[in-house]
Amino acid sequence: MPHRRNPTGPTQDQTKSPETNDWLPLGSHEGQLSLDIYQTDKDLIIKSTIAGANPNDIQIYLKNDLLTIRGKRNLPADVADADFLFRECYWGPFSRSIILPVEVQADKIKASMDNGVLTVVLPKAPQAKQIIIKIKNQ
Repeated sequence: MPHRRNPTGPTQDQTKSPETNDWLPLGSHEGQLSLDIYQTDKDLIIKSTIAGANPNDIQIYLKNDLLTIRGKRNLPADVADADFLFRECYWGPFSRSIILPVEVQADKIKASMDNGVLTVVLPKAPQAKQIIIKIKNQ
């Protein structure tokens, strides 16, 4: 489906693609990723099972505090709809956007894929230290 640019903003039947700023029809079906997010003292870690997706078909975007993971899973073989006895797996485009709960060092983010599990490690930005100022009695 071709992207359509809408200079006046979205209409009721459109949504904005964060990485391209293109307006897409809402009818575009897209799956949503399930995520596990946890933190250590130094990192924020995001994990998602993306079995069947090629790492080259996955894009990760960070804009301010919004992280978006977008990609697609291609059906491994041509199977006619009539030949399916049971169909629960999602094949096609998927995405997920989350607002990060802490500031991160964008230039140090790393992503890897191992056995269908995507791991994104986002190093936390150094926090400004609170300084206690003592008041002298004069």
